[in-house]
Amino acid sequence: MPVIDVTELTKRYDGRTVLDGVTFSVEEGEIFGILGPNGTGKTTTVEIIEGLRTADSGSVRVLGLDPIADGRRLKEFIGVQLQHTDLPDNLKVWEALDLYASFYERPRDWRELLEEWGLSELRNVRFAKLSGGQKQRLIIALALVGNPRVAFLDELTTGLDPQARRATWELIKQIRATGVTVVLVSHFMDEVEELCDRVAVFSHGRIAALDTPTALIDGVDAEHAMRFSLAADVADDVLEAVRGLPGVGSVQRSGAVVTVSGRSDFATAVTSLLAREHVLVTDLRIDKRTLDEAFVALTGREFDV
Repeated sequence: MPVIDVTELTKRYDGRTVLDGVTFSVEEGEIFGILGPNGTGKTTTVEIIEGLRTADSGSVRVLGLDPIADGRRLKEFIGVQLQHTDLPDNLKVWEALDLYASFYERPRDWRELLEEWGLSELRNVRFAKLSGGQKQRLIIALALVGNPRVAFLDELTTGLDPQARRATWELIKQIRATGVTVVLVSHFMDEVEELCDRVAVFSHGRIAALDTPTALIDGVDAEHAMRFSLAADVADDVLEAVRGLPGVGSVQRSGAVVTVSGRSDFATAVTSLLAREHVLVTDLRIDKRTLDEAFVALTGREFDV
């Protein structure tokens, strides 16, 4: 049985459809990504799963429980980091953890969480004095203090600098390593690609695609390029042969530098031909296809947050 099972979820606000038949499941131990621009129904979906909102129709089960009918029982098994999480400015780190632990029947020892999440030296620091990255570590610890089986993290790295974002990514990996299933809501392509086992791409209240990040990227027939420098003079007929390979769109040469653009797995065909012709190259680079390209191909629009 999936940890989370969502079937034909719909939700409307003032006649506007926010969710339109959303269906997916999350398996135990996954980091499951929900990706999409703001306003596409990501947070609404997660809040329904958490029991914070009710759906107009459809069904949701988390660990076999109904988030509304079994809400009190379910809250013992889930940890939640909301999209906008704040605490009183004067609340100390240890006080926040102690307070949140009191909400659960069988919480984690919050002193262990202080150590695990690098908060020991900050235990007496007030919330207002924490840096953005330190606040995020505390918020993650608060989501885990109830010893959950499922953790929901909504836009966790919004507003963080690149170094703090990557540090937070490592924390998320640590959560999964402890056996906790993670649902990660994000509008950052690189974040989802780095962390998630599978991802649901939301667009206009629907799931446009659901697969692993690699499969979504590989399924996009977008043009990309490879570049290399010729180590020696090469006959023109070799480059003409490159032009004739399947998937190759164009071949451009500027001195010793050659740029080949194409689709699908054209780069493999190019490198194989060069090897057969004993053409030596240096500085070979192949542009990586990205989740951004997959999003555009799947939804027909640029990713605009």
